[in-house]
Amino acid sequence: MIPNQRHRFDIPEGVAFLNCASRTPLLEVSKVAGEAGMARELQPWRYDPDEAPAEADQLRGLFAALIGAEAGDIAIVPSAAYAIKTAALNLPVEAGQRILVPEQPFPSHFYTWRELAGDTGATIETVPAPDDGDWTAAVLERLRPEVAIAALPACRWFDGAALDSEAVGARCRETGTALVLDATQAAGAMALDVGRIQPDFLIAAAYKWLLCPYTLGFLYAAPHRQDGRPLEGHMSNHPGGRVLAGPLAYPEDHTPGARRYDMGEVFNPLHLPMAIAALRQLNDWTPAAISESLRPLTEAVAAAAAERGLTVPPDRHRVAHYIGLRAPRGWPEGLIGALAAERIYTTLRVDTLRISPHLFSTQDDVARLFQVLDRLG
Repeated sequence: MIPNQRHRFDIPEGVAFLNCASRTPLLEVSKVAGEAGMARELQPWRYDPDEAPAEADQLRGLFAALIGAEAGDIAIVPSAAYAIKTAALNLPVEAGQRILVPEQPFPSHFYTWRELAGDTGATIETVPAPDDGDWTAAVLERLRPEVAIAALPACRWFDGAALDSEAVGARCRETGTALVLDATQAAGAMALDVGRIQPDFLIAAAYKWLLCPYTLGFLYAAPHRQDGRPLEGHMSNHPGGRVLAGPLAYPEDHTPGARRYDMGEVFNPLHLPMAIAALRQLNDWTPAAISESLRPLTEAVAAAAAERGLTVPPDRHRVAHYIGLRAPRGWPEGLIGALAAERIYTTLRVDTLRISPHLFSTQDDVARLFQVLDRLG
């Protein structure tokens, strides 16, 4: 168990921020790193251009350590949607085959697959929400050889329902299905091991549980998916392409490994040091320890919800770090604003009140949440 870490964040007394599945506060160390990065922008003549590639590789290594990968397996991208588009560009699918998605996927993890199905003559197959909350069994039941791509989340984005990624990965290998795992709501807050899951691609936007600045994310590409076509052609994903003095070279081959999938302008002098500071701290804490430290909070939410006739995903089929509540008669209009007026911050997603704490959260935050919910009826 990790003791409360509120001192590492800039969160005023009395604020209960329970909305980390939307966006996490930055760490104080990231603020300091960002200020140093900003100084490089203010006086660019003092900026050593060789620093940024080294920082990018350091960042790759830090993210790789969180998921059991190697630095060369990681591309730095601006968003989950960018990473998904890259994956779709490099996965074969033919007319008559299927692309498997869950019911009510996050929009960024749906539009590209719908477009790909339309372009190729494939069919989108949706896994309906299971009555018993067991998403793993529901997905495994639909993984057949005709499913070319399984585009699935590590956990359901709006309520924290879990998917056993390792079991799904094993079935995908049996059926010859490519697995694209969206770990945006998992990476940094729960244990993930790509060596055990063996996805073709794993995607994570970094401004949520990875505590990084906005417009930053990561794409893991399995070794057999590292010779594909990137979305962009730029100096940094071609070997020797950054040499601009003297006769110009335009190499046809790409940078080895997943680096070829990097976004353009990857060497951001502001974001890279901020993200490095964040991922160093996450590696120090470890995702597994973060998950177990947040479990008592989400269990307290579940218990309080049950006392009030609210429903949550079953304990054995949900993640430990966040949880979604459903009200039988729906939620009152203006709920989020009323909670914010009490300095309690969370969000509604679909029909669910999503409660997503972090290491700065306390049992008192949970108690205050339900006191206000009781008052609002």
